[in-house]
Amino acid sequence: MTAVSISNIIKRYGSKKAVTTALHGISFDVQQGELFGLIGPDGAGKTSLFRILTTLLLAEEGTAKVDGFDVVKDYKEIRKRVGYMPGRFSLYQDLTVKENLDFFATIFNTTIEENYDLIKDIYSQIEPFKDRRAGKLSGGMKQKLALSCALIHRPSVLFLDEPTTGVDAVSRKEFWEMLKRLKEQGITILVSTPYMDEASLCDRVALIQSGKIMSIDTPAGIVKQFGKKLLSAKSADMLALLKVLNDQEQVENAYPFGEYHHIVLKEDGEAQLREALTQKGFKFEMKETEANIEDCFIRLMEQK
Repeated sequence: MTAVSISNIIKRYGSKKAVTTALHGISFDVQQGELFGLIGPDGAGKTSLFRILTTLLLAEEGTAKVDGFDVVKDYKEIRKRVGYMPGRFSLYQDLTVKENLDFFATIFNTTIEENYDLIKDIYSQIEPFKDRRAGKLSGGMKQKLALSCALIHRPSVLFLDEPTTGVDAVSRKEFWEMLKRLKEQGITILVSTPYMDEASLCDRVALIQSGKIMSIDTPAGIVKQFGKKLLSAKSADMLALLKVLNDQEQVENAYPFGEYHHIVLKEDGEAQLREALTQKGFKFEMKETEANIEDCFIRLMEQK
């Protein structure tokens, strides 16, 4: 069953003299119970799309449905059914942890006790601090409180807009473990993130750039589409190495990647590339490597 259906969504901002198109005809479906990732950098259009799907923003063109309900005509019904965690912490800073959770439960005509089984794994980690003001919490604790508030009414579809931005690596790992447990309870989850490594934790992902979908598939399916030999190389002078690499005719693209440069070959020209670098006096380390989602994203950007 389809939980979220998006067809040709276009969103523009600005006046007639200066119009910016944030979303260019976005279309895709998300199945019920799926953990779906919207992967792209800041400014790609992720937040605009989530706000349209949660009935907080109107699109200029196109249609979208959540749980079978139209985001324009049936906005009241959708608001009862979805949970939304915006990218910026938006809970009441002067209220305590428990007061924030009580407030959101009351809005949806429920109680913490009624749906405690859904949030207990998350809320139990911050419950010892239930009397602390939300504004005094750490980044990871704010994240857990915001997720608890988004879940307190037992939504069927959960929208999480860059939930792990600005939190430490341990909190990021814990958060994704929580999402897996929520998925097991049948909740459809849409999560946006600029972190390419988080794509592998989703059932399917959509890669988005400048308001356009570049690819939609499973993480393994996207990597399989890479279709080129990929090398990694490093030397003492990485800047000079990068310049020389991009000047070689057998190199389709070369770019910094951690402590290495990644090199996409046009054909299998590794031997010629090694010889060219040696002739230019480089002492280097080079090896074949497997592409990941970030490599695929960079290559798709180069092809646009």
